[in-house]
Amino acid sequence: MARYIGPVCKLCRREHTKLFLKGEKCYTKCVLDKRETVPGMAKPQRSKPSEYMIRLREKQKLRRMVSITERPFQHLVARASKSTGKTGEELLKYMEVRLDNLVRRLGYAASLKTARQLVLHGHIKVDGRTVNIPSFEVTPGSVIALDPAMKENTNVKFSLEHAVRKSSRPAFMEWNEGAFSGKLVRWPAREEMAFPVTEQLIVEYYSK
Repeated sequence: MARYIGPVCKLCRREHTKLFLKGEKCYTKCVLDKRETVPGMAKPQRSKPSEYMIRLREKQKLRRMVSITERPFQHLVARASKSTGKTGEELLKYMEVRLDNLVRRLGYAASLKTARQLVLHGHIKVDGRTVNIPSFEVTPGSVIALDPAMKENTNVKFSLEHAVRKSSRPAFMEWNEGAFSGKLVRWPAREEMAFPVTEQLIVEYYSK
């Protein structure tokens, strides 16, 4: 499967917003604060974007925040459209309960890329079973735990300290300090989701 391996700061510049793809560095050394132009353009774009472009950029923004390619993204949109709830909120819910995203939100990793590495390398367990699929969908009641051998890892310790300092763990996750694990107690509400996008624009993009 194709994946983007170029500089992620270019993605933030392209979407004119911070996507927080580099964890702590996005708060302290963000290129977007110095270079607001779109990659490949010497001057800021002044023409008014079309309705299509607005919806396209919103879709690309979410897709890049989750680091997912177009085909699986389309499948999730189609699945959300068949659900009984609001299509946009259902789509964001699927993104929120992906294993790599929950690993990041629990504080095991400072960025989604690092969280994905922890999952792919077999350092994460769900209900006592090792899961190495970043897109694995976690359901309420499931417990996510880090391999005990990784507790002293420098990056993990830094990320956990950052999570405590920022108080960034969501209310729909229950953190167990003693067991070094987190439990998904319920489905997240829209205001608790970590994606600052207008989901209706994404739904409209695929409804054309």
